[in-house]
Amino acid sequence: MSESETYKLGIDVGGTFTDLFLWTSAGKVQSFKVLSTPKDPSIGVLDGLSAVAKALGLSSGELCARLTSIVHGTTVTTNATLTRRGAKTGLLTTLGVRDALEMRRGIREDQYDNRMTNVVPLVPRYLRLPARGRLDYQGRELEPLSLDDVRAAAGVFRSEGVAAVAICFMNAFANPAHERAAADVLRAELPGAFVSVSSEVLPAIRFYNRVSTTVLDAFVGPVLRDYLRALTSRLSEAGFSGALSIMQSSGGVALPEATAKKPAATLLSGPAAAPRAAAAWAGPGGYADCLVVDMGGTSFDASLVRSGAVELKAEGEIDRLRIALPMLDIVTIGAGGGSIGKVDAGGLLRMGPESAGALPGPACYGRGGELPTCTDANVVLGYLDPRYFAGGELTLDAEASRRAIAKHVAEPLGVDVERAAVGMYRVINSNMAHGVREITVKRGLDPREFPMVVAGGAGSLHGSAIATELDLPVVLVPPVASVLCAAGMLLTDQQHDFVRSCISELDKLDPERLRGLVSELTREGEAQLRRADVPADRIEQQVALDLRYVKQYHEVTVPMALGDVMRGDTRAVVEAFHREHDRLYGYELSTEGTPVELINLRVRSLGRVDKPQLPRLPAGGPDASRAKKGQRRAYVPERDAFESVAVYDGHALTAENRIPGPALIERTDTTIFVSAAYDARIDEYGTAIIERRAS
Repeated sequence: MSESETYKLGIDVGGTFTDLFLWTSAGKVQSFKVLSTPKDPSIGVLDGLSAVAKALGLSSGELCARLTSIVHGTTVTTNATLTRRGAKTGLLTTLGVRDALEMRRGIREDQYDNRMTNVVPLVPRYLRLPARGRLDYQGRELEPLSLDDVRAAAGVFRSEGVAAVAICFMNAFANPAHERAAADVLRAELPGAFVSVSSEVLPAIRFYNRVSTTVLDAFVGPVLRDYLRALTSRLSEAGFSGALSIMQSSGGVALPEATAKKPAATLLSGPAAAPRAAAAWAGPGGYADCLVVDMGGTSFDASLVRSGAVELKAEGEIDRLRIALPMLDIVTIGAGGGSIGKVDAGGLLRMGPESAGALPGPACYGRGGELPTCTDANVVLGYLDPRYFAGGELTLDAEASRRAIAKHVAEPLGVDVERAAVGMYRVINSNMAHGVREITVKRGLDPREFPMVVAGGAGSLHGSAIATELDLPVVLVPPVASVLCAAGMLLTDQQHDFVRSCISELDKLDPERLRGLVSELTREGEAQLRRADVPADRIEQQVALDLRYVKQYHEVTVPMALGDVMRGDTRAVVEAFHREHDRLYGYELSTEGTPVELINLRVRSLGRVDKPQLPRLPAGGPDASRAKKGQRRAYVPERDAFESVAVYDGHALTAENRIPGPALIERTDTTIFVSAAYDARIDEYGTAIIERRAS
């Protein structure tokens, strides 16, 4: 190790583990996993830094002095929302519409479930307060804003101990004047409160989307603010003076100051980097498209990469709460290594969504957990070596796994412990296969047309089984699979997303109006990026339009060349809209003369950063025998039996090595199970390419 060597670090804080990925200026990489600290995740980050420093033979201070950048993904806002442990929040809105937050869009989420109850709003009705004042849809003032009403609301919020306030007025997307005036009053009256303003968070049409997103932003704002303060303070005390960036739900990164101003943009921060890394490691194998599945300790995420780019969506939900900010298109279900197995009242075996998390964790961790989890099943099935878990850092208690499964699964089902573990394995694999179908089959895509990139510490044990259930021919396990999100953070650009409603039939749109809006947003994006020290020649501006046929409800987002915007030429974007509409819905109306309507303008400002080169392995030929460690009794699904299975040292494998299934490939951070129907080969970048054997 050279004294001049510098480091970059990606950090992903999950519900069970905090993952760290180190990239050195010499081109070396190393991954680390430490248990998360749910009460204060910043402690887990510092624990991770200590683990990295120890591995490098440095003190924490010496490591921090050499760190040029840290990119951090966090589940702080996600968990605050899921557990409803955000700030006590008030809502100030236009007189007469305060119940829109609860009425939502007036559409039952599941029209065939007459027992479904509405989701409880984040702001109770007594804290949703009105203010007189009205704007029309073009932003013209119909009634002045009553500042007396705003002050009265501030008094109520103060007396009720409100820590965050969301401001959302009707038609504020067209004219933010009323909201800005109200925000000035509230910030003066409630100096310690976090204030979210809809015209700053989401200046776009559709009131429910706007009010729900703004309330979410306020609800998690103090939580993220306090976390970032604690994190930056701890890092500073440890000696870190490099650049800190925070992962955004949209797949880009931003400075902590920008992130704190729009905390709702981090609601999917945790899993957002995995698709970027998956694309990087799948690309050299010739795979421009891929499925990405990430099985951690608590959750399972599924997403798509198409033509090397990550699929995005303009709006979505988190725990049934609407958020209308750009985000990666990720399906998340409660299925992870810590998912708890149980037999329900009807005698059916279920896995999750409840998780043992980091504390107390699976029974085999010996940290007080007594309930059987997926990890416990993997121990009983022989997939995990109790003496080599996490490279030997943690010794697993196999007997504790057997006791937990016996008591809570085997005895209620009337089977032995091994059959109960087989059942747990099959059920969680079925759950995860269903998650993959959500992102593919339900969207008209055939999952068999995609290779599946497997990530997460637990995912590599289940990749072959998921592929078997979905009839997938290829599974890819990158060498950084267990910390794929953390690795992806170092492959991500600085990014800021903006949206403005601009409603007009496209052939009647004033080109000057469109040019003016694009110029305004690109200037704002450039200013944000220059504050992050991004050079001008590294800045890229991308423009897209939300278009629809007149009188339709849903829009289609279509990219538009910046040069066409400046020329006022919309022909190419209209043609692209017709094609995309046909792809999505099976028809298009270009020959019918139906006008195309513009609803929203979107601008993405990208700051391209230097990305590390993927490290390569030396070639070693097809023979992998020198990496073989021995044999272990393990369950082989295709034969529904326990057999003696070959075990390989994953760190001793070289490029071109071939491993016939069934086999186990052990690494310090994960174990790969190659089932009997598949064979594995190692490519030059260390990715295990698991291919279905020809029948």
